[in-house]
Amino acid sequence: MSFLVEKFLEYIKIDTTSNPENKSCPSSEIQWDLAKVIVKDLEAIGLIDISLDENGYIMGTLPSNTDKKIPTIGFIAHMDTAPSFNGTDVKPKIIENYDGNDIVLNKDLNVIMLTKDFPELKKYINQRLIVTDGTTLLGADDKAGIVEIMAALKYLKENPKIEHGDIKIGITPDEEIGRGANLFDVEKFGAEFAYTIDGGEIGELEFENFNAASAHIVIKGRDIHPGASKNKMINSMLLAMELNTMLPANERPEYTEGYEGFFLLTNFKGTIENTEIDYIIRDHSKEKFIEKKELMENTVKYLQSKYKDAEILLTLNDSYYNMREMIEPVYHIVDLARKAMLEVDVKPIIKPIRGGTDGARLSFKGLPCPNIFTGGHNFHGKFEFIPIESMEKAVKVILKIVEITSR
Repeated sequence: MSFLVEKFLEYIKIDTTSNPENKSCPSSEIQWDLAKVIVKDLEAIGLIDISLDENGYIMGTLPSNTDKKIPTIGFIAHMDTAPSFNGTDVKPKIIENYDGNDIVLNKDLNVIMLTKDFPELKKYINQRLIVTDGTTLLGADDKAGIVEIMAALKYLKENPKIEHGDIKIGITPDEEIGRGANLFDVEKFGAEFAYTIDGGEIGELEFENFNAASAHIVIKGRDIHPGASKNKMINSMLLAMELNTMLPANERPEYTEGYEGFFLLTNFKGTIENTEIDYIIRDHSKEKFIEKKELMENTVKYLQSKYKDAEILLTLNDSYYNMREMIEPVYHIVDLARKAMLEVDVKPIIKPIRGGTDGARLSFKGLPCPNIFTGGHNFHGKFEFIPIESMEKAVKVILKIVEITSR
C-alpha cells in the first residue's frame, strides 16, 4: 500500500471532531491525538523546524536544496473534522475497480449510495474509491489534504535532484468551526504565498469565497395564561417566525448557486417568553453582503417599533471576507496552480467557494492563499468518498507547483 493511502487510512481512524461549544484551541482534546502523530511523521520524512504550539498548530520546513533564489511556498491543511456528523470509529472501505453501480455502504442499516442521487460517481468507473461504512463521515476533509502534502514532501526529500526552495507545511485545528486561521502565525510560517489543499473534486481551484457574517437574535416576550392573555401575551416564537418571513425566501441556500448569496436559519430555540434564533449571512459581492446585513438590521428595527413591549436584540458579527480582493494583485499564483494542473493532465475547475476556507482569513493576514482540490466528494456526511487516483493527482499538482516555481 502506498504511503499516501496508508497514512490516509491511519489518520481518518483518529477522531478529530471539533467542538463549537468549547472556546479553547483546539476546541477538542482529541485533535491532539492526530497532531502528535503528524509531528512524528514529519520528523520521519526529514523536515526541519517542526513545531506543535500550545494551540495545536503544526508547522515544518523542507529546506531548500539549491542556491537559486526561489520563492518560499506553503501548503496548508486542517486536522479537524466537522461536528455536523459522527466522526468517531471511522471504518473505511476500499472499492477496487469501481463498476459504476450503486454502492452498498452498510447492508445491515440499508445505507446505499445511489448513482441517481450522486451521479458524479460515474466519473470514477474503474478507479479505486475509499468510502465509509454508512455510520460516519470519512474525514477526507481535510485529512486527505494533510497526507497529500506529506506525500509530496516525502517524494521531494527522497529525490534531491528535484530542485526546490524552502517549502512550508502548516496544519491547523478547528477549521470546520471557522477558527482555523485565528491563531495561525503568518510571520513564523514564513511563506511568500501558500495553497490550502482543502477543495473537493479533482481539478477544483478556488480564489473566491463568500463574505460571511453571523446574526444572533434574542426575542423576549411575555407569557400570560392563555385564558387571560388578550392584549397582554407577546409570543416571542411568533415574532421570530414573523422576522423569518420578512427575509427573502428565494435567498435561502436551497434556492441559490454560483455567486448567489443567502440567509440561512441555523438555530431556532424558544418558548413564549424567550426565543433565540441564529442566521448565517453569505454573499460573494461585498455590496450585496452589506445590503444583506442592512436588511437584517432594518428588519429587527421594524419589529422593535411594531412590538414596543417586546425586547428584540440583534448581535451581528462579520466572520470572514472574500479573499478575491487579496488574490487579484498576485493572480500569478492562481495561474501557477492552473498551469501545474494542466501539466499533469488535470482539467482546472476555477469556481467560487460556496463557503469559507482558512485561506480566506490567511489572505487577509498577509499570506495569499488560493484553494486546491483534495479529490473528495460529499464532505461532512456518510456518503463522503474519495478516489485514490484523485489523491495521487493532488500530489502531482503539488509537486508540479514546486517544479514550476523552481524553473
